Amino acid sequence: MDFETIISSCELNEQPSHLNVPSTWSQGRTVFGGLSAALMLKHMFNQLNDDDRRLLSFNCNFIAPLFATEPFTINTTILRSGKSVTQIESRIEQRGSICLVSLACFGQQRPSNISVESQSTPSTLNTHINDANTIQYVEGIFPAFIQHVDLNIQAGAMPFSNAESTELHGWMKFKKMPQKTALELYILALADAWPPTLLQLCDKPSPASTVSWYIEFLQPLETSMLDWVGYEAITHQASDGYGIEDAKVFSKTGELLALSRQTVAVFDS
Repeated sequence: MDFETIISSCELNEQPSHLNVPSTWSQGRTVFGGLSAALMLKHMFNQLNDDDRRLLSFNCNFIAPLFATEPFTINTTILRSGKSVTQIESRIEQRGSICLVSLACFGQQRPSNISVESQSTPSTLNTHINDANTIQYVEGIFPAFIQHVDLNIQAGAMPFSNAESTELHGWMKFKKMPQKTALELYILALADAWPPTLLQLCDKPSPASTVSWYIEFLQPLETSMLDWVGYEAITHQASDGYGIEDAKVFSKTGELLALSRQTVAVFDS
């Protein structure tokens, strides 16, 4: 079952929604975080039902494992809808416990005399994508969800390679390109597909998990921005089992689309 089929489920029109996700979208013992976050965001879009308000930011806390193949519930609440901004909360519950909580901010575009162009441009991304650098899914080696995405590494290293660099750059896309999916859902899911950059510092396989994730969308997205999307991430600081990772998401033409920050827990001792 591909990403668009899951994200287009008619159950997401219900409040609350009752769903389950196939094991092919698992990441260790939990559902791939990018998919679970996208499901909550899609539920928010459905409850908002206002095309004039675009997504500005999305924050997600991963509280407990969300098990694949088991039923879960998504509940969404519009906390406040003002003249310009709407704030929405969404929760996923399974086995009687809260697994994920997210907050999103949607804003209506308004006339303004202030316009500041982004100064960020891709630092090492080459628009010529060498297929040899695309990760090939191997069952039992990579998380199951990797079979649905293409990750093309251009700088950095593989997890558990005892590398010295904390940076990871590359291109990303779904193997089966969504045709009707909101672009924010596409970017959100893909931005969580890369392994945390601090894993490449490990000298042996070590579990890691995202504790919290915050992502901002900087401009209205266009269909032409689909296909390969650029990703540049770096761990700024790590100690005592936790690391802070920042990432930038670019279009193929070099436009900055989103800024992401994650707090990652690693268990390498």
